[in-house]
Amino acid sequence: MEEEFDIKNHDTRDPNPWLAMYLDSSIPINTKTKQALMRDNSSRSTRYLLPFIKLWSKVSMFFIHILKFFFPKLFDSSKALHRILAWGLRNFVSPDANLLIFRHFHAGSEILEFIAKNVPDVQVTTSPLKPYDFDGIKDDLFLKHDLNLYNFVIKLNGELKEKGATIEKQRNLNLEMISENQFNHINFPTRWTNILDLRSAIELFTPFYQLFLTANDFVRASNSLQLDETIAIYTTQILGTPGHLGLVNNKHPMVPTSTYTAAYRLVLHGLATETLHEILVNIKLNRSKDGIMTPKTA
Repeated sequence: MEEEFDIKNHDTRDPNPWLAMYLDSSIPINTKTKQALMRDNSSRSTRYLLPFIKLWSKVSMFFIHILKFFFPKLFDSSKALHRILAWGLRNFVSPDANLLIFRHFHAGSEILEFIAKNVPDVQVTTSPLKPYDFDGIKDDLFLKHDLNLYNFVIKLNGELKEKGATIEKQRNLNLEMISENQFNHINFPTRWTNILDLRSAIELFTPFYQLFLTANDFVRASNSLQLDETIAIYTTQILGTPGHLGLVNNKHPMVPTSTYTAAYRLVLHGLATETLHEILVNIKLNRSKDGIMTPKTA
């Protein structure tokens, strides 16, 4: 941990807000993730580059919106988009921001699998997305992530309706898919160009996302962020702990919001995923301490 997050350097006349957030334990989150997020929040990129990048992003999105209205399929290439994203992440994004981005896919995949394995009499096959390097991004990773969320909700509820079943509290939780330790990613590049913080990177990439995807794909990707509430409700129904819904900020998926806020909501989406995953990790660790074995699926 950097010295600025050492409590020994606390100045009562000039307290570091990120030190306060790092030490605060009210929100469950993986330790390495929290360290990366606090360093990211206090980086020079966040302080000096982000305001200009946000302005550029919003202006670019406005003109791309007009362009897409008249020429909806002029730049329709998910493959080109993901090659640009992989190149940008490798060459310009900081190690902390890359860690947060890569972790998100792993944590999200495990949460969906947890729900699928803890709804009795329902067979929903998940499609885990677990990239370990930049080449893993090129296979339409970000687009598949959005599609997975909607397909999961559709398949799960289709089976529930067909079988007249409901999601209920489970006493014997299956937690075998939940990873307690840090995911085994590559060592991310640390060249002098790798300086972009998480929010700057997302703001910078969002116009490219809008440009190279169809209008339906882009709007669906933006609206998928509000499924945080839906996934959280499924999980709390299984756990029987509705209080965890208080950690969700992207809500009301039946009332979509503007795509111009997608970048900020994407960061909140990542935080919601991390907190929900950490809740499951803590449950698994506590069960292990109590000598309760996680049931294995056949």
